[in-house]
Amino acid sequence: MTAAPDLAVQATNRVMLRKLVVIVVIMFGFGFALVPFYQKICEATGFWNLLNPDQVTAANTQVDLSRTVTIEFDASIHQLPWDFKPEVVAVKAHPGELVNVMYDIANTTGREMVGQAIPSYAPRVAAQYFHKLECFCFARQTLGPHESRRMPVVFVVDPNLPADVHTITLSYTFFEINGVTAGQKS
Repeated sequence: MTAAPDLAVQATNRVMLRKLVVIVVIMFGFGFALVPFYQKICEATGFWNLLNPDQVTAANTQVDLSRTVTIEFDASIHQLPWDFKPEVVAVKAHPGELVNVMYDIANTTGREMVGQAIPSYAPRVAAQYFHKLECFCFARQTLGPHESRRMPVVFVVDPNLPADVHTITLSYTFFEINGVTAGQKS
C-alpha cells in the first residue's frame, strides 16, 4: 500500500520540478532581455547621456549667447599659513555655459592642517544665480606638511541673471578648523 502513495508523490514532484525548470528558464531569458530594454529606456529618458558623457553631441540650449558675463576670482586666507590663489583672475562666459576653473593651494608648514573655504559673491544678488556643480568648498580640505594641490570649481551662471549684472566676483576665504585632525568628521 505504500507504493501507490509514493508513486503519487513522485508524480507530483516531477510536475513541480518541470514547473520550476520552466520558471528558471523564463527568469534567465528575462534577465537577458532586460539589458537592451534598459538601454532603450535610458536613451529615451536621457539617462544614456549621463552614463556615456563622451557620446553627448547635443548642444546646450540653455546658454544665452546674446550676452557675456565676466567672472572674477579672488582668494584669501584667514590666519592660516597656506598659499591660496586662483589660476586665472577672470573668465568671460555666457550665462548657462559650463565653466571650469582651478585654484592652487599649498600648506607652507611642517604639520598637517585642516581648513574650510567659505565663498562670497559680489554683487550679493549674484549668489542666487551662481550654481556650483563641483567645488573644493563643499568639504574640508586636509593638507599634509608642505603639500600642495589643484582644486576645481565647476559652475554655471543662471541665464536668468539680471541683465544689469555684467561682472560677478567669486571670493573664497580659507579658515583653519582648529581641533580637527585628518579623517575626523565633526
